[in-house]
Parts: sequence; structure tokens; C-alpha cells
Amino acid sequence: MAKATLTISSKNYGAWSLRGWLLCRMAGLDFEELPVDMDDADQRQELLLLSPSVLVPRLVDGEVTVWDTLAIANYLNEEYPEARLLPDGKAKRAHCRAVSGEIHSGFYNMRSALPMNLKAQHKSFKIFSGARPDVERVKEIWSECLEAYGGPFLFGRPTMADAMWAPVCTRFRTYAVPLDPKLQAYCDTVFEWDLMKEWTEGAMAEPDEIVELEVEF
Repeated sequence: MAKATLTISSKNYGAWSLRGWLLCRMAGLDFEELPVDMDDADQRQELLLLSPSVLVPRLVDGEVTVWDTLAIANYLNEEYPEARLLPDGKAKRAHCRAVSGEIHSGFYNMRSALPMNLKAQHKSFKIFSGARPDVERVKEIWSECLEAYGGPFLFGRPTMADAMWAPVCTRFRTYAVPLDPKLQAYCDTVFEWDLMKEWTEGAMAEPDEIVELEVEF
């Protein structure tokens, strides 16, 4: 069988691509990265759609093609159950699916106000009022998970939920969002995750002009 492929966008700006890539790596999938051509007008137009259902990331695994990030997570969980992308226990699995689905389908104001940009880091940043409820909801979700399951990841060990929320950790660091010690410790755990370090190294190696900052993922 031919090696699987994962089409991704910029590693510096592509939050959905990061999620898909983390999920594939967590599943142990042998895949090739296919970066989109950011000079292609059609690709740039697609990426400007502020939606989790744009066609990046797009996984092709044999005869299967999946282009929605949460669908990629569910496909990998079915095909590679030994990766344990979901936690053990029916209640925990339901909770993990719920918090993964929430970031997948919501938080538009936060995503617009705090676009992912791994190369940037502000000492202070004023978050407009429309995005503040989103930020507070993130803190609430993280606090509930860490209190219920003891950390250091949201469900104890890495799961699909951490892949889905990892880009938010980077946003909070980029825009100096204040966090209490427990939530900061969670973000630090994500930043020290070997997979995140690998992705970040790739982001830092990208040319700065690869994509306009106004592109938000």
C-alpha cells in the first residue's frame, strides 16, 4: 500500500493543520506531508475561509480521503485503536469527544482575535470584548479536565483533546493571555511535548512571507 499523505498549510499559522498532523503522529501513521502551495490563488482563497472544514488538513490513507479535522481524529481512532486517541472509560471518552467537538465547532471570536502565529510573542495584548467569553470558556474547560483527571494532559495522558486544543496553547502564549498556575502548567506540558517541539521547529524554519498574517486558522 502507498504511504498515506497529509496535506497541510503553513506550520506557523495553520492551527487546523497542526491538529491533523498531531493526530496522525499520535496514531503512529506512516505518512508524507504535502504542503499546499501558498502562492496558488485558489489555495489562498480556500485558506481565507474561517472554517474548520476547509480542505486542509486532508488525509489520504489508501482508498480513504478525510478532510475534516475531527473526522480525521475519528477515522484514526477506528483504524489505529492501539494508539488510544480516546481515554479509557465510557464517561471519559464522551467528555473527551465533547471538548474536542467544542473547539472544532466554536470559538470563532477567539480564533479571529488571536490568530495562531508561533513566531510572534507579545508582552501584552488587548483582547477585544467579543473574544473574552471564548477565552474564559477555554479556561473553564481546561480547569474541569485537569481537576477531574489530574493532568498533566487534559485526560491524564495525551489524547485527541490535546491535539485539538494545542493551537490554543500557542495562541495564549503568543498574545500573553494570563493563566493561573495549573493552566499555565498544562500549556507548558503541551509546549514540551516532543511532537509539538517537532512541529514548532518546522514552523520556525518557514520563510516569513509564506502567508499573510490576516489568514486565520
